[in-house]
Amino acid sequence: MPTRLLPPSGPQRTLAAAQLASAIGDGAYYTCSALYFTHIVGMSAARLGLGLAVAWALGSLAGVPLGHLADRRGPRRTAVLLALATAAIVTSFLVIRSYPPFLLAVCLYATTQSGLTAARQALVGGLVSRAERTGLLAHLQSTLNGGLAVGAAIGGIALTVGTRAAFLGAFTVTALGFVAGGLILLRLPEVRSTARESSAGPRFEVLTDRRYAVVALVNTVLLLRMPLLSLIIPLWIAQRAPGLGWLGSALFVLNTLGVMGFQVRAARGVTGLASASRAVRSAGLLLLASCVVFGLSALGVPVWAVAVLLVAASILQVVGEMQQSAGSWQISFDLAPADRLGQYQGFFGTGVAVARTLGPLLLTTLLLDGGLLGWLALGVLFLAAGHAMGPAVRWAERDRGYRSSGGALVGAATGAEVP
Repeated sequence: MPTRLLPPSGPQRTLAAAQLASAIGDGAYYTCSALYFTHIVGMSAARLGLGLAVAWALGSLAGVPLGHLADRRGPRRTAVLLALATAAIVTSFLVIRSYPPFLLAVCLYATTQSGLTAARQALVGGLVSRAERTGLLAHLQSTLNGGLAVGAAIGGIALTVGTRAAFLGAFTVTALGFVAGGLILLRLPEVRSTARESSAGPRFEVLTDRRYAVVALVNTVLLLRMPLLSLIIPLWIAQRAPGLGWLGSALFVLNTLGVMGFQVRAARGVTGLASASRAVRSAGLLLLASCVVFGLSALGVPVWAVAVLLVAASILQVVGEMQQSAGSWQISFDLAPADRLGQYQGFFGTGVAVARTLGPLLLTTLLLDGGLLGWLALGVLFLAAGHAMGPAVRWAERDRGYRSSGGALVGAATGAEVP
């Protein structure tokens, strides 16, 4: 990785190293898990899909309490324990042969992953100044994509070999990646817990913060972009241009390389709530344009034109994705009270689980059956969400030293720019 893509030395680079190790493990797991459980264990695709949907639904509920644990007990300690727990859960996949233990294990996996994300975000908030957070998160996202690519290559070897031993080897890489990621985090200083204990307010304060909830909901709508390249586009190609089956993987690689190379640059202009809201609004426009171009590939054009349109749409999507990511990172931190970063980040992160759970169900029907009109409808939804973020942020930021539902103190104003 070029030096300019590396974060500064010290805690930021240590966080990136931990992210890289865990991402390599994730890449191997995501590449192999579905085929392992269907082809090796003998599970039906329907039961696998149901189990994953249940797991991520439950996992989305775990982010807030585990984020609160990070606030109370320290995010570094919590992140290390959750990373090691994830490694233990993945190790259990080596001996699972039936559905009930699989369902239990995958639910625990989704739970620890949600909590680990919240604890890491709280760790970023505690170790890095406000001005540096979005830049660091851009570096971490770039590192994440690089690690996923390496892990996917390892998983690809297991898929090529196709034996039980090869799949179990890939799961071992996943477990070791999380162990390594957890041990690397031990090199960081612990962030002193600042979570306040008060009988006057709820323990999980974020669950009553309706302004922050609206902002998180708008972001969740934009996260419906997530299943597009991993699921919808391969199915779209198989339905409309089966001769281009290879292009689905190529577009996924294009997205990964784009984020690796340009996410840091895309985040440089995001320095406060105003610039973050503008970035999200720009993302809505770009995602609309991407959907329009994707939809044009359904109009009976030649195969070569379909390929050109899909590549162009994917480029627009990755640029929109990077803008949306940078803006949402800044917003999620700037609107969260400093002593509740873990639970607030855990709540904001539930959007990913919701997009993973509901996105495939909604988008397969809308896009595969709806054709161009379905793509246009999705694009308009992205456009509306992008433009709604600014007003939602202004509403949440207004008098944000106090909660709108009764005036309970949640954190002093930060002095960030006003959109």
